[in-house]
Amino acid sequence: MDIPVLELKNIVKTYNIGAGSIPVVKNVSLKINSEEFISIVGASGSGKSTLLSIMSALDKPTSGDIILAGKNITKLSESKLSRLRGKTIGFVFQTFNLYPTLSVFENIALPLRIHEYDSAEINNKVKDIISKVGLNHRYKHKPKELSGGERQRVAIARALVSDPQIIFADEPTGNLDSKSSQEIIALLTDLNKKHKKTVIIVTHEKEIAKWTNRTIHLKDGQITFDGNTKKYFKEA
Repeated sequence: MDIPVLELKNIVKTYNIGAGSIPVVKNVSLKINSEEFISIVGASGSGKSTLLSIMSALDKPTSGDIILAGKNITKLSESKLSRLRGKTIGFVFQTFNLYPTLSVFENIALPLRIHEYDSAEINNKVKDIISKVGLNHRYKHKPKELSGGERQRVAIARALVSDPQIIFADEPTGNLDSKSSQEIIALLTDLNKKHKKTVIIVTHEKEIAKWTNRTIHLKDGQITFDGNTKKYFKEA
């Protein structure tokens, strides 16, 4: 029996506001297998991005367990989590999070420099990933010289450069026009199908979610649907 690449067990996340607390994720459990392509959908404030942050080890739950490749990572120190993220997880943000003073090449190379790869390996890995995302003609450019779609391609390349098992994308098309959005979701689909990456997307866009195979719907911090995407949109 295959071990899920990621499993959440009874995840709860609350935020303390003044003397009280607000529950954002409420007792969520789910399993994700290798090479799945998943969308997480729901209304604004439903807990989508918070759940994604917990799944990707960027945030810790108030209670519950996160099992990554069969290992409970819930109580790992921040330094150990950082090393784990660097090797296992890639994250793509809506706002790109690129360094404006660095070139495309330098932005993509940053995770490898942080984890002390040697210069030759950095050069080879970055050139390879730049080619995969179609930016060979842009590698010397700064972010301000790129279109929104090109910036998101740089962000995806940066997430991919250390060859992670799982790609998490939080509203990756939220700041893009429709043409660029289609190009980015097509690229993520390609990463899933051809390069065998597990891809998990938070999106509020129906047309983006329809590209995925499995949809998880959140309402008020709880899962109300988890299953086949075609079935979800037939019922929704």
